[in-house]
Amino acid sequence: MNHYATQKSLSDAVDGGGLLVVAQWEAKPGEADNIAGILDRFLPEAQREEGVKLFLISRATDNPAQFLFYELFRDEAAFRAHQDSAHFKTYIAGQALPLLAKRERAQYGML
Repeated sequence: MNHYATQKSLSDAVDGGGLLVVAQWEAKPGEADNIAGILDRFLPEAQREEGVKLFLISRATDNPAQFLFYELFRDEAAFRAHQDSAHFKTYIAGQALPLLAKRERAQYGML
């Protein structure tokens, strides 16, 4: 997952607030590398969405079965559009979610 190049700075991304979504995943035994491959294909698509201000995915160094998502959307409508996108439905809902043992997600407003 080396798709972190962006055209804007972090301060530009958070300027104006937005909807922050933080998700934590844990892969089922033996599925972590498969999930990483799916996310590697998904991430560039997600980062190109019009309403995405920042989209990062990381993998725990001490437990490679754990993944952390840090997603900043322009607003709730952009988040809904993200979930309705073809790449979300294909890669996340269709391929990755069945490989998870655990999925947690929380939404935050920017201060």
